[in-house]
Formats: sequence, C-alpha cells, structure tokens
Amino acid sequence: MSARTVRTRLLAASTVALAALALTGCDNGKGVRDEGPSAASESSAKPGGSTTAKPAGDNGTTAGGSTGGTAGGTAATPTKGSTNGSSGKAGDGRSAGGGTGSSRNAACDGADTRTTATEVSRPLNHLLLTVTNTGSKNCDLTGYPIARFGEAQSVPPVAEETHPQAVVTLAPGESGYAGVLLSAGDGSGGNGYTAKTLVIGFAKGATSTPALPAKGVHVDDRLTVTYWQQSLDDALSY
Repeated sequence: MSARTVRTRLLAASTVALAALALTGCDNGKGVRDEGPSAASESSAKPGGSTTAKPAGDNGTTAGGSTGGTAGGTAATPTKGSTNGSSGKAGDGRSAGGGTGSSRNAACDGADTRTTATEVSRPLNHLLLTVTNTGSKNCDLTGYPIARFGEAQSVPPVAEETHPQAVVTLAPGESGYAGVLLSAGDGSGGNGYTAKTLVIGFAKGATSTPALPAKGVHVDDRLTVTYWQQSLDDALSY
C-alpha cells in the first residue's frame, strides 16, 4: 500500500470522526429536536394566552354582570313603569271613582224627605208612593221602597223589570215615585188582610211612616213594589 493511499484513508476516517463528534455535540445522540419557540416567543405567548383568558373571563363576567344588570335594570324599569302605570290607573280610577263619588249625592232617606202614600183609581189596587226632597241639597233615591204593611214580618218583593236606567236624583223640592201593587185585581191572591199602617225604609238612613187611608188598604200575597222612578207614569206602569 502506498503512502498516499494511507494518508487518504486516514483523512477520510478523521473527517467521519469529526462529523460524528459534531452530531453528538448537537443532539447528544438523540437526533435533531424541535426546541419549540424561543423564550421571548414563549413569554409573549403566555401573557397573550393569559390576557386572552382573563379578558374572556372578565368579559364573560362583565357580560354576565352587564346582562344581569341590564336584566335587573329592565326588571326595575317595568316595575317602575308598572308602578307608574298602576299609579296612573289608580289615579284614573280614583279620579273616575272620586269624580263619580263627588258627583254622586247623599242617599235620600226619611230625615231629609217627606213620603206620602196615595191610593189611586187606575191601575186597580195600586198605591202610589211619593218622596219629596225637603233638604237643601240633591239626594239620590236608590233601590226600591222597603215597605212594611201593618204587622207583616216580611216586605214585598220588587218587580225587577221596573229597574230604572239611571239613578233617580232629587233636587230640593223635587219628587221621586214608586208604585205598589196591593193585591190581585181578579181576587186570586191569598192570605189577604187589611193594613192600616205603613213604614217605608230606604237604601240607608232613617225610615218614613206615610199615613194610609183611614179605612186602611187591602193587601194579599200578590203584594209587589217597583223601583224608585223619576216619573209618576213609570211608577204606575207596572
């Protein structure tokens, strides 16, 4: 073997050895490895992730808080609106009710009226009750006369079909009326008797005791009264 050949082989062996050492120094024999991002990149990524996570949580909380606050605000607003609405309605109701109440007069009763009972010829077996306002203010004649004849333990029913369209209001000196069917015109009524006294009760307040004819009036179980009416004709139409 020539000296040149030996040098060539030694040079090649040295080159291989150096290359091996270089590779060993790079990866400790484990090959090429991805070291990942640089510290600066990693540091930048971590805060970014942290920042992203926190705002997300914060935004979620804020959104939740905002939503809750908005919901609370919304709930509060309707409550106010409802309260104001209720107040408005209540005000309207009070105004309407108050207006009605203020425009509605005190009920007529025996203390500020005079009541008379008159037996009429037509229709047959009827009595006309007349109530006159003797006071200085208007009064409302509501309902129907609570009429107690003689010693009767009960009062006659009212004819519902005679209910007026509006409350009867009496100015001072004005009169309201009610009709009383005393007995059946054909004599078909039962339990008849002669009554010589009459007490008239009103919706509220004092009663009145109008005088009956001296001979009294004949009543039976057909005894019926009408509602108080503004006109005499309406009172005697039943």
